[in-house]
Amino acid sequence: MSETQIPTIRNRTAGPDAAKTTGRPRTSSGPALSPLGLFTVLLGAALPLIDFFIVNVALPTMDRDLHAGPAVLELVVAGYGVAYAVLLVLGGRLGDTFGRRRLFLAGMAAFGLTSLACGLAPDAWSLVGARVAQGASAALMLPQVLATIHSSTSGSRRARALSMYGATAGLSMVAGQILGGVLVAADIAGTGWRAVFLVNVPVALIGLLLSVRTVPETRSDRPAPVDLPGTVLLALSLITLMVPLTEGQAAGWPLWTWLTLGAFPFLATAFYVVERRADRADQAARSSLEGGGGRRAGRTPLLPPSMFALQGLRRGLPMVVPFSIGFGGFMFVIAVALQQGLRYGPVDAGLALAPMATTFFVASLMGPRLVGRYGSRVVTAGGLIQAVGIVLLILAVWRDWPDLSLTGLLPGVALAGFGQGLQLPVLIRIVLADVPNERAGVGSGVMVTTQQSALALGVATLGTLFLALAPSAGMANALIITLVAQLGAIALTLLLSLRLPRAVS
Repeated sequence: MSETQIPTIRNRTAGPDAAKTTGRPRTSSGPALSPLGLFTVLLGAALPLIDFFIVNVALPTMDRDLHAGPAVLELVVAGYGVAYAVLLVLGGRLGDTFGRRRLFLAGMAAFGLTSLACGLAPDAWSLVGARVAQGASAALMLPQVLATIHSSTSGSRRARALSMYGATAGLSMVAGQILGGVLVAADIAGTGWRAVFLVNVPVALIGLLLSVRTVPETRSDRPAPVDLPGTVLLALSLITLMVPLTEGQAAGWPLWTWLTLGAFPFLATAFYVVERRADRADQAARSSLEGGGGRRAGRTPLLPPSMFALQGLRRGLPMVVPFSIGFGGFMFVIAVALQQGLRYGPVDAGLALAPMATTFFVASLMGPRLVGRYGSRVVTAGGLIQAVGIVLLILAVWRDWPDLSLTGLLPGVALAGFGQGLQLPVLIRIVLADVPNERAGVGSGVMVTTQQSALALGVATLGTLFLALAPSAGMANALIITLVAQLGAIALTLLLSLRLPRAVS
């Protein structure tokens, strides 16, 4: 699909009563998502992101209760993250085809049930299996959030909604560790770590009740069947990348991790070749149909390479990678450093990140107004502010360790959060700006898959660096070196931000 065709697709709208007269879900872009509907889908967006981070502070108590050991504990984290990342694009395609509200409801129900299974798991391996199922449920639900916003809002309403999504995403990743610490420390009714999963059950039930009445149904007006070859190859590519990176450190980097990583580039190349061939055949078939040739449409690829001709996707998506690597690595490393290095309890470790959550939220709300005035340069400014925050953290660790207090952490953490809040919501807007409504689910799946894979990559790379240095260099020096490495990722985002389109739609 060429860029010149996209405005035609994006601006093709049905009348206000089209959904009523045809009985089909809405496919047009319009003011269909109410404030309560937006709250509901954002609630659905928060659950998977919170659960990716909420277990960080609960792992020690899980280990004591289940006698799991480091490798199995890594699987509790990795099983969720891998299943989640692997199935996100497929979840987006299914929403485009069968209806996004329908998939959102199914994902929400499944997430509640699998959270219950996690909370009641009798042993470590049962918990691992439940976490894999929970990640798969999240992958059905989350792409529908961005796709619904993209398909049922427009103009300034879409800008505000995407800013709220960005605020929700950032807050959820920080709040996950805060909430996890509070729940573990509270030990509600003796549930201990199980509360971090059981808390999802009533929230999912509330989300289901609200969704039925407040979330509009949308789907692609050109539904396509599942691309089986593309789905299998994408899944294998992500598995061979993410499993060894997330499990390698705890397993001691055995031979299978290197063999699996070695298979990744070959599988990724095969995926690209298969999808490019299918994309070209599909475009040729569509052109023939539009020209009256009568040919049947070809197999629609799971991830059409032609989508990367879209300027926002092509320039915004590469920025999501270093941004998320830094974010994921920082959240993991700071949790370990505070709890093992400074001996903070789970609640204090969570409170240390509260300023980051607060400033992230404030910056996200300021974003639409600032973008309207300064365009994508807001992202560049956010990167600079984030870098200043990390430098302040480095200075605080170097000066005050091991007597570093919450007050000493405050300036650096707050500035880093503010800078991140200026970046993420705007990046999401840029990535999805040119995606046609009929591919909103796929576009959302691509964006979130990239984000999720990069978060896991950040934990694997920066986390491994930190854990490898800590025994010999000491916790403080390991933390400083890791934060300097994060500054490298921020520098890359700054360079990439200069390539962003100046105007943000």
